[in-house]
Amino acid sequence: MTLNENALTENALVVIRQRYLMKDKDGEFIETPDQMFRRVAKAIASANGDEKYEDSFYRIMSNLEFLPNSPALFNAGTKRLGLLSACFVLPIEDNIISIMDGVKNAVLIHQSGGGTGYTFSHLRPKDDIVASTGGIASGPISFMKIYDVATEVIKQGGKRRGANMGILSVSHPDIINWLVMKEREGAFNNFSVSVSLTDEFMEAVKNDEEYPLINPRNNKIVKMVSARAIWNLLIAMSWHNGEPGVIFIDTINKYNSLIKIGKMEATNPCSEVPLYPYESCNLGSINLSKMIKNNEIDWEKLKEIIWLAVRFLDDIIDVNIFPLPQIEVATKLNRKIGLGVMGFADMLIKMDIPYNSLEARKLGQKIMKFITEEARQCSVELGKERGSFANFKLSKWSENYDAMRNATVTAIAPTGSISIIAGCSSGIEPIFSFALKRNLKESLGENLVEIHPLLVNSLLKHNISIEDFGKKGYDIDLLPDEIKRIFVTALDLTAEDHVRMQAAFQKYVDNGVSKTINFPESATICDIEKAFWLAYQLECKGLTVYRNNSRKKQILESVKNEELENEKTCRNGSCSL
Repeated sequence: MTLNENALTENALVVIRQRYLMKDKDGEFIETPDQMFRRVAKAIASANGDEKYEDSFYRIMSNLEFLPNSPALFNAGTKRLGLLSACFVLPIEDNIISIMDGVKNAVLIHQSGGGTGYTFSHLRPKDDIVASTGGIASGPISFMKIYDVATEVIKQGGKRRGANMGILSVSHPDIINWLVMKEREGAFNNFSVSVSLTDEFMEAVKNDEEYPLINPRNNKIVKMVSARAIWNLLIAMSWHNGEPGVIFIDTINKYNSLIKIGKMEATNPCSEVPLYPYESCNLGSINLSKMIKNNEIDWEKLKEIIWLAVRFLDDIIDVNIFPLPQIEVATKLNRKIGLGVMGFADMLIKMDIPYNSLEARKLGQKIMKFITEEARQCSVELGKERGSFANFKLSKWSENYDAMRNATVTAIAPTGSISIIAGCSSGIEPIFSFALKRNLKESLGENLVEIHPLLVNSLLKHNISIEDFGKKGYDIDLLPDEIKRIFVTALDLTAEDHVRMQAAFQKYVDNGVSKTINFPESATICDIEKAFWLAYQLECKGLTVYRNNSRKKQILESVKNEELENEKTCRNGSCSL
């Protein structure tokens, strides 16, 4: 069995060639996409005596039913640096050695394709005393600039620029400056930034009370401030350009299966995986659009893919070449994996279910419950076969299970690149637009344009050509009601639709859910505030919002007629520009 490359869209081939295929010293390709999948399958199956699974691993990847995170596709089975994990958290303590070690360690991770998250909450605030030098501290934001510049000059494995998540506690004295530091577009371009919100803070906002800002150097209260004032500034900046996002840290730790070890404070760059210092996590996603048979979910097929995927992700831990010994130790103590999904919106379209419906949310919750329960049962069996993760006895799993291989088994990642390879919608996101441009020229070398293939098929069934649709400006409102009901885009949804879908999946996800709550350009600050409150009330672990056109540069945008007229030949509804 070999990969039928006609199953890959033009955009998929562009991404694979630019980022994933091996090249010789002269820059010539020395493998095909099919050989890439075989290379990865062989390398991962070499762990734990799993050679017999090589063909199965190859099959689910080449069928585009499951794909691991990008570093595994970059590096598995190559002479590159050998890092196969995507998500890392590094500690930053309140001393110059820790701060600079963090920069060095981040570079080692970024050059192989991984992303790093940090909390800067332990650093003393700006203008605080530094007893060792008799000077004053420059504060978390100044040191974050060093990380940002270091990331800028280190291109991840020659494939993509580094990704970072910077987090600051809402009780840190520098919180005001943190909230506004990305007010200017392009500032700290290599960081996503979030604020860590506590239940105590949320209650203070609700009751319009004052809230303490605490110096982490000595844990003393610096001053009391209006919680509502901080909240209002956070909401205003999120409305302004989408940052900061938030993580609800007490919700994260409420569902932390390893809370006896301590509280988690930071996440990976897309915030779907909370981790302890030096921990890493392997991600992989099942393409739900491939799990449909006769317009229904093929539960048996889905179960088979889940069990193979969990074994695959666990094997990665043992073939991984870790950039630091501390990361290897921390990772193997808990053996966290994050199996997620992509193609959810496509699946709904195939099943004639509108994304913004109660039926869709119930189905999403049912699917995620099934995936997590099956993944956990697989982890139990792997625990019996190979041994449980080292901290198993300290976890909540030891209360009900005799063994468990992985402390966490599920996470919903954004699947930006791998969903392009799979030719499906990303993560659990709705379709952004049915005529879409991905502005990837800076990172990929070219922009990608696509017309959603399921829309093309639906138009043909109604005897409407894509050319006629284009003449109407790709205006979905001019199409028959039957099409409009199913083909719902991100900006057609209310914020409540978005948040409730995230919450539906979060209920049965061990880690977190990466999802963008898209708003139209006309959205108000009040609209943003309602979304944050609803996410907190529904126990989402974090939230990221984005108001359309609030930045001059955005990755996704609807395509205009003249752009499609200049496109190259499309195949399977996709093309490169």
